[in-house]
Amino acid sequence: MERVTGLKKAIILLSGGLDSATVAAQAIADGYEAIALSFRYGQRHERELIAAKQVAEYLKIKEHYVIDVNLAQWGGSALTDVNIAMPISGVKADEIPITYVPGRNTVFIAIALSLAESKGADAIYLGINAVDYSGYPDCRPDYLEAFQKLASLSSKVGIEGNAPQLVAPLVMDSKVDIVRRARRLGVPIELTWSCYQGGEVPCGVCDSCRIRDRAIAESLEQ
Repeated sequence: MERVTGLKKAIILLSGGLDSATVAAQAIADGYEAIALSFRYGQRHERELIAAKQVAEYLKIKEHYVIDVNLAQWGGSALTDVNIAMPISGVKADEIPITYVPGRNTVFIAIALSLAESKGADAIYLGINAVDYSGYPDCRPDYLEAFQKLASLSSKVGIEGNAPQLVAPLVMDSKVDIVRRARRLGVPIELTWSCYQGGEVPCGVCDSCRIRDRAIAESLEQ
C-alpha cells in the first residue's frame, strides 16, 4: 500500500461533466493531491471520457485511471441501452429518471474505496447532487451516510479507524450554485461534457443539456 507523502491524497470520481470537474477543482483547492478515476461503464458514447481526460490534464492531475465495468450488458437505463429513448421532456420531481443507471454509484464508490486504500488516500470526492437533478436514489445524503459506514467496516484501513471520507461538496447545491462555484475555482467549463448524446457539440435538447444551459444562463443574472 502506498503511503501519503507531502500532500494528502483524494480520489476524484471524474466523469467529465461539470459537477465532477468542479469537485476535482474543489479537492485541489482543499489541499489534496488529486487522483482521478473514470469509468467506461457501457455508456452510449465516450465523449465524456474525452472530456475527463482534458479536464484532468487542465487541472494537472498526474494520475488518471479509466476502469472498464460494462453495466450495459443488462441495460436498464437510457444511458446504456440504445433501445430506450433519451429523455427530452424534463425531469419530474416525484419520478426516478430513465437515465438512472442501476447500481452505478455503488459500483463506482466501491472501486474508488479500493483505489483509495491502495493509494493511502484520505478522501473520495464525489460530484453527486440531490437538488436539481435527482430522483436518483444514489445521490442522496442518507445514501452517502450509509456508504460511509460501509467504508469503515469493509477494509483494513476502515477497521483501523482510517477509512477514506466520502466528500460530496455539491450534494445540496443548486445547479446555478455549482456553475458559480466552478467559475470561482477556475474550472474549464468549456471542456466539460454533460450532454447525454455523443457527437462534436452538445445536443441542447436532452434533459442534461437543458439543465446545464439554464443554470449557466441564470448564473450570469444578478
